[in-house]
Amino acid sequence: MDRFFARFATATAHATGSPLAFIVCVITVLAWALSGPFFGFSETWQLVINTGTTIVTFLMVFLIQNTQNRDGAALQAKLDEIILFTDAENEFVGIEKLTDKELQELHARCEKAAQRSHAMLQSAHAERNARENRSKPAFDREDIENPSQASTSGR
Repeated sequence: MDRFFARFATATAHATGSPLAFIVCVITVLAWALSGPFFGFSETWQLVINTGTTIVTFLMVFLIQNTQNRDGAALQAKLDEIILFTDAENEFVGIEKLTDKELQELHARCEKAAQRSHAMLQSAHAERNARENRSKPAFDREDIENPSQASTSGR
């Protein structure tokens, strides 16, 4: 039963998300609106569209939620597999089950680690630039940094 419902929900979600389905819905609403004068814009005429759209919406919520739940679970399984077979921290496997507070704490810890990593990269970049500048002859560095002064200084 689960497999049948999963296939049905996926097929329905794909079909109802298509341009053809949208066009059919627009034509249905236009036909309903144009039929208003023939039915005298009666309460029954209004009830038809209200009931129809309510039923479709109610059923679609469950189908779309099922599709999203399966997509989310599949994505989590793929991410967990990547985490387990890389140098990433294994503690990230299954974090979707943490509370909001635990996720916020983990996010804050990741932000701090990212800031430290960024600072280390900046430091390494600055150190590399300093080494490169020290290895260049003084006149080349001066000419590159202030080309207008080099040409006016008589060189």
